[in-house]
Amino acid sequence: MGLAELRLVGHCGGEYDRTQAEDNLESRNGASNLEAELYRYLAEPEETESICRDILAVESDNRIALRMLGLAICDQLSGGRLDRWSEAESVFQTLTNPYERLYYTGLLHERRAKAQLRAGQPLRTLVPLIENAMICFEQAEKIRPVADDDALLRWNRCVRLLKSLPGVEREEQEPAFEPADSAPAA
Repeated sequence: MGLAELRLVGHCGGEYDRTQAEDNLESRNGASNLEAELYRYLAEPEETESICRDILAVESDNRIALRMLGLAICDQLSGGRLDRWSEAESVFQTLTNPYERLYYTGLLHERRAKAQLRAGQPLRTLVPLIENAMICFEQAEKIRPVADDDALLRWNRCVRLLKSLPGVEREEQEPAFEPADSAPAA
């Protein structure tokens, strides 16, 4: 028996009715998005990745599937040479929403650092990753949607992670302005 061919999500067999498929595409991919999320919560990132790739095969700009695919790849990071972090980064860079692009790229840097920490990589390689994550979270925080504190929460987690690393001293930066300073009058 040869290799099986992949089947497209939304194709029910029999004659392919393109109009019906397009009408049902959104609801089917919505259900598929939920299934991908379920497998991610079950800590089965390979299954999540597979479902997301099926969704993206028929709807290449599905935001939820793109985010979930990047996260599924992040969930597979082990801190080794063969990690697919650049693939996850490429996925996140395709997100059209600037906030999401920054937030999820920051999440990738943070998770990559944590994976390398678990793998026993040298601390000197972890700190730049955490700092890159913090830069992304800081930029995302500036353009975040109302009442979305996720970038702030991730920033705080990075600060705590840095503080927990033995022998890592962060220099305190002097504030650029004193509290009483104001912009020059025009």
